[in-house]
Amino acid sequence: MKWYKVCNRISLLLHALCSALGYFLIEMISRRSFSAAWTYMTTKPLVFAYNAALIFTTSLIVYLFRRRCFWRVLISILWLLLGIINGVILSNRVTPFTGPDLHLLTDGMAVLNKYLPAWGVVLALILLGLFALLLLILLIKAPKYKRKVKFRYDLLLVVVGAALFAGATQLALEKRVLSNYFGNIAFAYEDYGYPYCLAVTIFDTGISCPRDYSEQEITRIERTEDNLPATNEDSKPNIIFVQLESFFDPTLVEYLNISEDPIPNFRKLMKEYTSGYYKVPSVGAGTANTEFESITGMSLHYFGPGEYPYKSILKETTCESAPYVLKNLGYSTHAVHNNEANFYGRRSIFPNLGFDTFTSAEYMSEEEDKNPLGWTKDEILTDEIIKCLDSTEESDYIYTISTQGHGAYPEEQLIDDPEITVSGAETEAQNNQWEYYCNEIHEMDNFVKELTDALADYPEDVILVMYGDHLPTMGLTVEDLKNKYLFQTQYVMWDNFGLEKKDENLAAYQMAAEVMDRAGIHEGTIFRYHQARRNTRNYQVDLETLQYDVLYGKKYSYDGESPFQRIKMRMGLYDVTLDSMEEISTVDHTYRLKGTNFTPSSQVKLNGEWYDTVYVNPTTLMISGTEINDFDRVSVVQRSNSSTRKALSKSYDRSAYMLYNENKWKLPAEN
Repeated sequence: MKWYKVCNRISLLLHALCSALGYFLIEMISRRSFSAAWTYMTTKPLVFAYNAALIFTTSLIVYLFRRRCFWRVLISILWLLLGIINGVILSNRVTPFTGPDLHLLTDGMAVLNKYLPAWGVVLALILLGLFALLLLILLIKAPKYKRKVKFRYDLLLVVVGAALFAGATQLALEKRVLSNYFGNIAFAYEDYGYPYCLAVTIFDTGISCPRDYSEQEITRIERTEDNLPATNEDSKPNIIFVQLESFFDPTLVEYLNISEDPIPNFRKLMKEYTSGYYKVPSVGAGTANTEFESITGMSLHYFGPGEYPYKSILKETTCESAPYVLKNLGYSTHAVHNNEANFYGRRSIFPNLGFDTFTSAEYMSEEEDKNPLGWTKDEILTDEIIKCLDSTEESDYIYTISTQGHGAYPEEQLIDDPEITVSGAETEAQNNQWEYYCNEIHEMDNFVKELTDALADYPEDVILVMYGDHLPTMGLTVEDLKNKYLFQTQYVMWDNFGLEKKDENLAAYQMAAEVMDRAGIHEGTIFRYHQARRNTRNYQVDLETLQYDVLYGKKYSYDGESPFQRIKMRMGLYDVTLDSMEEISTVDHTYRLKGTNFTPSSQVKLNGEWYDTVYVNPTTLMISGTEINDFDRVSVVQRSNSSTRKALSKSYDRSAYMLYNENKWKLPAEN
């Protein structure tokens, strides 16, 4: 009882101490190192104190209850679980756990085995069960506060604590101890702490309503575009964007010594065609955000810190984009990505951006050549782009997303006989990272040449824009770069019909409007705005107002209602079909499945269960080991590690399709 009374007298002090210790543990988990957490605490004491105060403030609500022990443990467990989740995610990807990830918990449970081994999943479930049991015991057995809760004073304590914390937040932002703009969300978490960054990504999302927002203001902005000419209906070149993963010119790094130019083909194209620096919204990560800006013409600067519209607003609604605008002019619209369809949720987001088809790695017919880190090499994209062009008679818009240059880059030497060698970094591990990177982008540069060679003789007009989505994750600083800017890569605008070379630096959100302008296309609310107002007074202010209107506001630009309907997007260019099935060995029950457009990702499902499948070629699959009986149902599905997509809706009934006295399948004539 004596200790109980003493603890009650100094409970706020103990409360603050426990918050600081708990926060240190969270950072230790996130940084996966005691020493890293200690260095962070000692080198950034104000940031550490702020985040500890955030945890302290959120747990002040315990003073409103008599079962304070239970509520303290509950809040502590919740913060600890958030820290553990972030640590697990950071061990498997560059991007930390953010607010939008909270909306994806069901998807996260579905792919939990991707982040944890089987024993890890079991251990996690056991720990959750123990936490739940502990909370139940505490709820029943834990001691209660002996005195009566004085809500008048205790509620005042909570309110005053929250108000003081809000004031401290504003002061920290003004003094630049904290920042509310995250160019690289991974770096922001390291600089400003996990609790603060998580809270910001939860509560500060979307675009705030501009002060002067009204129908009259939107009308005024649109009037400033009256100087644009009408769209040239006779000019409809194919438009291709190729977003090259982590691609930039490493010769811009001051301290590197590189044995030869890693990107000679890209550099040659920059000298011969329109080119310049490409301003991007992030550094070292954030592919989907550069993609969002390039497709929609909208700037990420006005969204919440570290926000991914793919994980927020675009999950809920359609959005004006280059695909939608060009579709109204008769274009077919395609997305191509040599990685899984569900990466960044693209499979569910692209229909809201107006794409007719999406060819992901699961739908690429060739055996994929992987780099040492397991990312598909970009050379496979040339054929897929040509297939998109050949698949329609009308003009095509193709947005291609590369993968080969993806990190994290290995600190050990993985390439035995590198074509390009690198030195000059501070450590051997960093030299190995740069050497790996330079050799990968050198192969990507060869893909650039292969693609432009293939398109040079294409019988239709083509505009091809190629650029890097962000700098690689190498810990670069402004002082390390000759161009002294982290938020830019380079682009080239190639064509096969003689466009005039016009070098200029562009932001990712300006590129689609620039390409359309060069093609004589002046359509779309956002794109017309860029064409008419770039480099004019109040350009950014009016852009923010326009973006708010079309995404979050009353849509005055569209007379009150968005004209864009979600597309029934096709996965892959062509249907995958299962035409017949034949048992070729009764000993081990081996079956040959014949059809069309099979890929290495095609897998058989037998009665709804996955079945080990051997890919032979685009028309043949093989399965063996189980006899298929009457009324068993067989289908072919395109499958990846983290997402599945049914490629064939038909299932086949053996008794209905088996020829009499012959051990093979046959489809009825009407099918």
